[in-house]
Amino acid sequence: MFYYLLKYVLLGPLLRLVFRPRIEGLENVPATGAAIVAGNHLSFSDHFLMPAILKRRITFLAKAEYFTGPGLKGRLTAFFFRSAGQIPVDRSGKEAGQAAIREGLGVLAKDELLGIYPEGTRSHDGRLYKGKVGVAVMALKAGVPVVPCAMIGTFEAQPPGKVIPNIHPVAIRFGKPLDFSRYDGMESEKAVLRAVTDEIMYAILSLSGQEYVDQYAAVAKAEQAAEKKERRFPSRGRR
Repeated sequence: MFYYLLKYVLLGPLLRLVFRPRIEGLENVPATGAAIVAGNHLSFSDHFLMPAILKRRITFLAKAEYFTGPGLKGRLTAFFFRSAGQIPVDRSGKEAGQAAIREGLGVLAKDELLGIYPEGTRSHDGRLYKGKVGVAVMALKAGVPVVPCAMIGTFEAQPPGKVIPNIHPVAIRFGKPLDFSRYDGMESEKAVLRAVTDEIMYAILSLSGQEYVDQYAAVAKAEQAAEKKERRFPSRGRR
């Protein structure tokens, strides 16, 4: 109930008024039945803008940190995500990934829309990074279509670390559903999972026009952080 209150009364109208998002391809999102909407992830505001413009309810797998933050801000964030029916996902290891897949399949089993960001985390520089295969596992096990989605302009509207968004043009593009029924029964084949994931990421790339990086975003972030640390605190003994 709180989900629809946010969508139609509290938050949705405000987002539409402030950002005036341009929507393309909304007819590609199935009106009924289970489906996965797989998108790029550029900004915290992505969590709000896509649900605000979709006609159907969508449930996202959200990182567990949104539910465990400290202080008043953390409690308010957790309240919002729980009230909106979003599912916390622990991203700390293989078993956590399996739990996320089970949760996602549970959503799809109810003939609902599942939202997922295959990159696994927000892009720190606006580029599109390599997708994780969890989206492929769920698509093949559930036998559902995957609708690629591109958020455009949200990185500029709310880059990492910015709390209050800028007023910046935003577009949301949905591509035609991707059918992977040709891979039925092959959800345990690593090569198939990689091929399906790469096809999804290419569809997102075609919609977004981003620069693509064939590396996981989390790895790129860690490398960047290590480089910054090294510049600030050069290794001892280095000349």
